[in-house]
Amino acid sequence: RVPMQQLKNIFRGASASQSRAPIVVSSTHYVLKTDVKRTPSGHDVVVVATGCFWGAEKMFWRLPGVHSTSVGYVGGRALNPTYEEVCSGSTGHTECVKVTYDPRKVSFADLLAMHWTCHDPTQGNRQGNDRGTQYRSGIYCDTEAQLAVAKDSAEAYSEALKAAGKNGAITSEIKGPGDTFYYAEDYHQQYLAKPRSRPYCSAQPTGVPVPEAWLKANGAKFGAGYWKTFGPAPGCTINVPNAPVTLEEALAAN
Repeated sequence: RVPMQQLKNIFRGASASQSRAPIVVSSTHYVLKTDVKRTPSGHDVVVVATGCFWGAEKMFWRLPGVHSTSVGYVGGRALNPTYEEVCSGSTGHTECVKVTYDPRKVSFADLLAMHWTCHDPTQGNRQGNDRGTQYRSGIYCDTEAQLAVAKDSAEAYSEALKAAGKNGAITSEIKGPGDTFYYAEDYHQQYLAKPRSRPYCSAQPTGVPVPEAWLKANGAKFGAGYWKTFGPAPGCTINVPNAPVTLEEALAAN
């Protein structure tokens, strides 16, 4: 049963959001200088959730071939939610990152490798010290083809975790097209690259790589060498440059 006060908060938040205008954000990516609101021809989109969106966004904007990233909210009930509402847990959204990428330069498999390795996907409704449904892990696909690959990657990574002696079950929700992405407030966008930002990091990468055989079988552009050189390491994930890894650097590390 849902407590009456919680129900009141849910309905109150939903009612307020019905008439609220969408959050307005800058159209220019603070780091990449690209248009975050436009999907160029030949590019694809996916939304991922790995806990606090500040550090997660930095991990994805550094991947070669990523056109833009934006942080926001997905998977909830209310329209146009605010940060305060999402943090209250009343809207059901999780913090997330929308990634627009060029599949000719970075494959969906590469993005999935970043997703699985930049946090611990077995922690349920938390990531490190951050607790609540707004920190749950997830992959929100834009196409049915993405959905099939994402589900397959979860099975492969689950086996990799078990082989490494980590027996927690993956709790990431993996969903097909249909969930609306809402932009988070502008001050959250590319937060860690901005002056006077707080270098906060709660992600807890497992240190277990996605199996190289799976990466090769699914068209990954970057292999074990890339992930060893540029991939997330156990502990804090944000102590890396803001600038993206260049394609030349990535290919040299392969």
